[in-house]
Amino acid sequence: MDINTLRGLLTLVLMLAFVGVWIWAWSKRRNEDFSESAALPLEEDQHMTNHDRENV
Repeated sequence: MDINTLRGLLTLVLMLAFVGVWIWAWSKRRNEDFSESAALPLEEDQHMTNHDRENV
């Protein structure tokens, strides 16, 4: 086994990992969680302290 075989195997493993993460991210089970996360920047902060309000 030479270095080129190891490089090829590493490329294959990383490609499979990328496809796995891509499938996980676009699965219907994760859609609700990601929708909630996407709305977070638009929500008002309800837990601001007095110090935070003074610095805004």
